[in-house]
Amino acid sequence: MAESETPKLDELEKGPWPSFVSEIKRAAENAPNKHMAQDLLRQLERSYNDKIGHWKHGGIVGVKGYGGGVIGRYSDLPEEFPGVAEFHTFRVNQPSGWFYTTEKLRQLCEVWEKHGSGLTNMHGATGDIILLGAPTAELQPCFDDLAEIGFDLGGSGSDMRTPSCCVGPGRCEYACIDTLDLLYNITMEYQDELHRPMFPYKSKIKISGCPNDCVAAVPRSDISIIGTWRDNIRIDPDAVAEYANNGIDIQAEVVDMCPTGCMSWDAETKTLTIDNAECNRCMHCINLMPKALRPGVERGATIMVGGKAPIVHGALLSWVIVPFMKMEPPYTEFKELLEKIWEWWDENGKMRERLGELINRLGMRSFLKAVGLPPVPQMVKVPRANPYYFWDPEEVRKNGH
Repeated sequence: MAESETPKLDELEKGPWPSFVSEIKRAAENAPNKHMAQDLLRQLERSYNDKIGHWKHGGIVGVKGYGGGVIGRYSDLPEEFPGVAEFHTFRVNQPSGWFYTTEKLRQLCEVWEKHGSGLTNMHGATGDIILLGAPTAELQPCFDDLAEIGFDLGGSGSDMRTPSCCVGPGRCEYACIDTLDLLYNITMEYQDELHRPMFPYKSKIKISGCPNDCVAAVPRSDISIIGTWRDNIRIDPDAVAEYANNGIDIQAEVVDMCPTGCMSWDAETKTLTIDNAECNRCMHCINLMPKALRPGVERGATIMVGGKAPIVHGALLSWVIVPFMKMEPPYTEFKELLEKIWEWWDENGKMRERLGELINRLGMRSFLKAVGLPPVPQMVKVPRANPYYFWDPEEVRKNGH
């Protein structure tokens, strides 16, 4: 394809960073269905010139038995760009922790080049494998071939979106829970909620193995599962002294950076002390001195709710609702809580209202009563100025008693 046909897109190839335009151009030259990538480039250039996106939602498309997983996309200039007249997107459920074999990736690409544009997004914001651009007639055949190689569709629409997790114990020494097993268990348990939209809006579950939160569960998911510990941080005094002798200023770089001020350092004796009751699991000290400091041994997860990006209303970070929960198969305690949360949200949520927005509207007290949880101090940022908590008359002490 001549560069002169897409001068504005050509600008996006300049500079030191990889460009999606270059990848689309490669598909436009080499993909079996290269006419799709060619017309995609032309329509995108047209969108830059017209300052308007030339995509429209022309109806519901999907595969047999599923209400989600396929996102319909049509060009509003089908005569001018016939290669993208129908350019539907598959969301394909990724393996736990995004672990692939080369053979499986080759099989996936072969299926997609047979049925679609050959363009992929590894991975979408929810974690899915995104297959970009298939005509309507190829949706069911593509799904059937994906199933033959062991892949299923992920979530889209008002359902449980495809859960995702960090690599957890597969590669990370900090993992406090088995994120990979938990993700697989939840995915298999809630197939109806994943494939058949039934909720007021989308519901996202993300799982991080430790408080470093490498999948950004806290800002991006309605239900966040964050691996943690509830005993003391383990300290190796000799390793602490070694870090000090090797040039780390433990007072300035560790103790003074502690957000809760729970650490102290005696430079003369090279002794580090932690008031674990005040620790909020920020992981800074452990990340900086991994040979000297380790997470505790009594491990589980903190459960948080309400995170979301600023789509309908503003962005929200998740709130703590359970400071510590054991996370062991078959994860019954978590599943019982999850189902209570979904039931309350399904009963009370408005159309396109996320869980965090509903809690904002009806109050944390209503939510906690509905799911049977007690308030905990981690929920209160500023005493006597928190909008969520109000006393019922029967809860107020009378005459000082």
